[in-house]
Amino acid sequence: MEVEAEIAMLGLRKMAVERREEEKEMGGGWVTPRRAECRIPAAIRCPPPPRKKSPAAAYGKKKAPPKNGYFNPPDLEALFAMAPRREEACA
Repeated sequence: MEVEAEIAMLGLRKMAVERREEEKEMGGGWVTPRRAECRIPAAIRCPPPPRKKSPAAAYGKKKAPPKNGYFNPPDLEALFAMAPRREEACA
């Protein structure tokens, strides 16, 4: 049985040596491709950041007051006078 194991080991060693010789003949095994189409493209320059908006554009243009004036109902004070006054605190 020992003889069979030694023969098997010699066979494996012989196969390994043959494989190494084949790799040497073929160019040494696996190689990274060097062609231009396989290369990672060069980094491009990033675009500039967006410009800040001017304060006038951020808040909008100031509008002129309405020609007819603001709405001012005549009975607005009466509406608040009719509401009962709350003396309790909320919550």
